[in-house]
Amino acid sequence: MQQFIQSFGLPLILILVFYFLLIAPQRKKEKKIKEMRANLREGDEVVTIGGVMGKIVSIKEDVITVEVGSDKVKLKFARWAIGSVSNKKD
Repeated sequence: MQQFIQSFGLPLILILVFYFLLIAPQRKKEKKIKEMRANLREGDEVVTIGGVMGKIVSIKEDVITVEVGSDKVKLKFARWAIGSVSNKKD
């Protein structure tokens, strides 16, 4: 019995530590990002994963149109390409 615990106990403990230090926080982060993308609204100021900053002017399912720059150029992005909301419009 003692040998069984020594053989499988340490690897099991390492797997649990690995899960709680790496996998669980990543899942929590992914859930938060998914929620943020689901709650995007027109007027929100966003930053894309490529670093483009602008204001959302329209949302059609998974295509988001963002107005950027002083020339008010409109660019279309997939919803998954939005990295963060810099100024949430209420």
